[in-house]
Amino acid sequence: MKSYALPLAAFGFALAATPAFALEVEKSMEVAASPDKVWQVVGDFCAIGDWHPAVESCEDGEADGKERRTLTLKGGGTIVEELVSRDDAAHTYTYRIVESPLPVANYESTISVSGEGDNATLSWSGTFDAANATDEEAENAIGGIYDAGIQAIAEKAKGM
Repeated sequence: MKSYALPLAAFGFALAATPAFALEVEKSMEVAASPDKVWQVVGDFCAIGDWHPAVESCEDGEADGKERRTLTLKGGGTIVEELVSRDDAAHTYTYRIVESPLPVANYESTISVSGEGDNATLSWSGTFDAANATDEEAENAIGGIYDAGIQAIAEKAKGM
């Protein structure tokens, strides 16, 4: 009779050592404004200080030749984010968090605007790992940030 205890234990260890899959949150909204107007609101990397209700201010900066922004949050705290890529013609940019009090690690996010005429689709998506929180807590935190931001961008673009 063979013993399967050792192979099963090794299999269990391999599963425990495998990194978890990244979490993903994706939010989008139809906006009754042209894609160009929506991009005017959101396209500047530091414009988040003008439209996101949780951000008190945004300060442009640079580190190691890469564009960064430091967000001062209402109620305290700061987030440092780094621009990964940008395509103004396609109305999209991607960034990553460098330092943050948020319950996430390995966070990378993309904001994009698409559409035609006076109808735009605004999308904000991100991948990350939960840090010092459950997956659900991390997803809810990021989802809430996206919901509040998308709503504020839409309102601002409609008023232009």
